[in-house]
Amino acid sequence: MMMPWPYPDFPFTGGGPEPDGADVALASLVAQRLSTDWTTRRQQITVTVQNRVVILAGMVADPETRRVAAELAWDVPGVFDVCNALRLYGGRRARR
Repeated sequence: MMMPWPYPDFPFTGGGPEPDGADVALASLVAQRLSTDWTTRRQQITVTVQNRVVILAGMVADPETRRVAAELAWDVPGVFDVCNALRLYGGRRARR
């Protein structure tokens, strides 16, 4: 059975419950892991956790850095899933 993403509780909409202590601790661990790795430490990455699902948002330099950030998040014990919403600097822009 496929469970839909709980969109009303998505943290970027401003709705939903406050994060519990486990999610806050998990976000801290993921952010620490990203800040110590030489590939991701100087990137603009925001880490949000909801129900043990890590959401990576922000801007990174290249596709390799985007991939490494997701792998680092997956390697943190307790992570249930990773949503990689990272975008690339100078990404494609809409044509007029």
